[in-house]
Amino acid sequence: MGISGKVALVTGAAQGIGKAIALRLARDGADIALVDLNQEKLDTAAAEVRALGRRAVTCIADVSQLQQVTEAVAFAERELGGFDIIVNNAGIAQVQALLDVTPDEVDRIMRINVQGTLWGIQAAAKTFKKRGQKGKIINACSIAGHDGFALLGVYSATKFAVRALTQAAAKELAADGITVNAYCPGVVGTDMWTEIDKRMAEVTGAELGATYKKYVDGIALGRAETPEDVAGLVSFLAGPDADYMTGQAPLIDGGLVYR
Repeated sequence: MGISGKVALVTGAAQGIGKAIALRLARDGADIALVDLNQEKLDTAAAEVRALGRRAVTCIADVSQLQQVTEAVAFAERELGGFDIIVNNAGIAQVQALLDVTPDEVDRIMRINVQGTLWGIQAAAKTFKKRGQKGKIINACSIAGHDGFALLGVYSATKFAVRALTQAAAKELAADGITVNAYCPGVVGTDMWTEIDKRMAEVTGAELGATYKKYVDGIALGRAETPEDVAGLVSFLAGPDADYMTGQAPLIDGGLVYR
């Protein structure tokens, strides 16, 4: 059975890892609510979901805003007739030396990466409880949630926070049959990593592409990660084979950080 007929909401679903997750869950049989900030890209991703034979709805929402996240979950439940899985995938990176980080920069990344995850946990768990059913909450962590990286210090802090929220929520919600896990990608060939590489070049003086290459060269399996690699792990976490797993944040990085 897998997740056939289930309803999943994915934030940050218009492109990159989030889009790959939405498409993978659709292939697994789920109907998908795609949440992001760019309607044109959302429409493209939704069309790809529908081409797989699944229903898809789109919703513009800023995950840093509790009310918008709550409304997105309610919209998904109403339009798709149920609610079973949330993937709190939306997030941003920040390349900056710790001595140069400003209060506004800290506030922005914390609101999106940490509060955005917390609001998703809250909205999903309350909906599962209201419906009297079990559910799956899956959060985007990172290798930076296991190991703090230079020039990615505040970003790393947000991902350590996501891992803490995942563990705490797993403990609080287990009695309700709600599992909470996270996934921790490494160096993925997405626009986010293009931006990280660009900012690293600006901060360190390295050539464009040098930071990306340095990290990829350190991957044991010898290649950069794809969004589909990440989506495969999320597929497992969303499915019944992970029913006895909660509070975990497994690394999927090709062999870069070892824990």
